[in-house]
Amino acid sequence: AVTVGEHGVYHVELARPEMRNAMNWRFWSELRQVFDALAQDAECRAIVLSARGKSFSAGLDLTDAGNMPPPAEDPARQGLRFIKHLTVMQDGVTAVENCLKPTIVAVQGACVGAGVDLITACDVRLCSADAFFCIKEAAVGLAADVGTLARLPKIVGNDSIVRELALTARDCPADEAKSFGLVSRVLPSQEEAIRAAKAIAQQIAELSPVAIVGTKKNLNFARDHTVAESLDYVKTWNACMLQTQDFQKAIAASLKKAKPAFSKL
Repeated sequence: AVTVGEHGVYHVELARPEMRNAMNWRFWSELRQVFDALAQDAECRAIVLSARGKSFSAGLDLTDAGNMPPPAEDPARQGLRFIKHLTVMQDGVTAVENCLKPTIVAVQGACVGAGVDLITACDVRLCSADAFFCIKEAAVGLAADVGTLARLPKIVGNDSIVRELALTARDCPADEAKSFGLVSRVLPSQEEAIRAAKAIAQQIAELSPVAIVGTKKNLNFARDHTVAESLDYVKTWNACMLQTQDFQKAIAASLKKAKPAFSKL
């Protein structure tokens, strides 16, 4: 579900509370469609992601046969179908990361398996005190393959805890998640976590949208490249983007101690 809020803040919700927001096959294409659309929406400046019900997500919906690749006549063709099938799932989560409108996620209750894949593609992670996180895949006979193993080590910068959680498939409570940087804040309740996420999104939405998309683009680039490459990239980026009127507007407003008003993208 997508709700258009004030000042360019959009609210995206996982809306299968009766299934603990387990992710069926339809979910992956819808996730990509939503975030690709928001990436192109000139009105959208920041996104809050949350889930209805008591759990953020129970992970992959194992009751949906669509989540399994269709059978093939031999192992080679089965492998190729699996790759194609998994790419749809990976691309759904990657759409969140590729959308240059920042996403602030508020997690409550269980965040398991594919739920962890999803939140690692977000920019800011908050949770309620009852939240817990579990990289469940090893317990059901596979390696996590939709993003957690690729993104989590770069988020928390603690190889030991990443390996412990991925290899044991144990639950990680909210306070522990905050201690190693998976989440930046723990709030007393789901409602307060969503409220805090909206407040962060509102702060972002008040700033220059040119500056915001540029900041996220360069943070993503820096994560995957060397310092020298990242410095060179941001030089080229700002050689173009500093020609925006937003820069002059922000400076003028600062001198007048006023709040600048920026045009939509």
